[in-house]
Amino acid sequence: MAISPESMPENPIDFRAPPPSPIASGRRSSVTNDEVLTEFLEHSLRVPDLILPDKIFPRQKIVETPPRIDCQSLISGESDSVLRMLDSIARIGCFQLVNFGIPSEFIRLVSVTAAGIFQLPPEKKEAVSRSLERPYGFEEVHGDHQEAESEVTEEFVWCKDESLKLDMEGIWPTGYSNFSKKMETLSSDIEKVARKILQILHENCPRKSMNGNDMMQRQDLIGSVCCLYKHGRNFLADQWAGSLGYDVMRMLIRGTDYSHALCLHICDGSSEFHVYSKKGWVSFCPDKDALIVTVGDRAQVWSGGQYKHVFGWPIFKGEDQDSISMAFLYSPPSSNSSSSKTSKGKKTVSLGQQAIVAVILTLVCHFLVYFYKEV
Repeated sequence: MAISPESMPENPIDFRAPPPSPIASGRRSSVTNDEVLTEFLEHSLRVPDLILPDKIFPRQKIVETPPRIDCQSLISGESDSVLRMLDSIARIGCFQLVNFGIPSEFIRLVSVTAAGIFQLPPEKKEAVSRSLERPYGFEEVHGDHQEAESEVTEEFVWCKDESLKLDMEGIWPTGYSNFSKKMETLSSDIEKVARKILQILHENCPRKSMNGNDMMQRQDLIGSVCCLYKHGRNFLADQWAGSLGYDVMRMLIRGTDYSHALCLHICDGSSEFHVYSKKGWVSFCPDKDALIVTVGDRAQVWSGGQYKHVFGWPIFKGEDQDSISMAFLYSPPSSNSSSSKTSKGKKTVSLGQQAIVAVILTLVCHFLVYFYKEV
């Protein structure tokens, strides 16, 4: 039987919340409990004091001058020169090379010509700035006071690329052609030296990685790269330290952008040369007219870790004028690229052409069989 609304009870059930739990009298008051809770939260939610490093690089700096290797003795296979080079790159990842066959007067001439690149107006530099689509050109300008040219470090990435040549001739038509010719000559001479050094390293490496051949054969699309740096003059102590941190971080990023086997540094006139690696920081005063050779990531991989990958950076202090340094990132030419060049002269037959020939031969065969049967 259905229950009508009139038949429902007049007084519904009254639901009430239970009374609060009483505080134990004689022990603690509510104020005391609040103090205990507050103290507990303060202890449990306390953030530990963290001491962060105030500098990017380790404070401990090792002063060690790498050996001075004569290039002609090294190429001739003199055991003392080879052993000293191998020992140095295994410990600190670099060595100094002298008597390498490139006249110092020509190197200075290239440096003077390269200084003209950094004298271009900012709007022209921005037109040929580096990007993801353009792996060459000007890098972003940095300095504590960017309006003062004496307190700025700039970078220009050069390579043997026709697009770069066209872009630079568009903003510097009078000077880039002359600079490019000199850079191509110097780059070719540097590559010859690097190729000989790399051959010696490869021959004297007892433990080669399984991926060594692949790493040696990899080659960037734009070939060998040269990073040109303009080091500002008259830096104050605090400005120099800040700029050094920025420049080295940019240099570390550049090393990852351009994978290489060797880096050959031209930094005549530098007061110091710093070598950075995961394990430490080595500083020394380079010899005059010496070529500083540092090991790249590819050489470390195919050597199985025997050769130490490092990053090098020259330091110019107390100079009354801007200084130019160059870092040539070298990688051996790919065998795939050379084989592709030789195969250009050979004619290849595609699968479609082969199928057409097969059909034609089949028809000819059937025609000949039919012809002989009729005869």
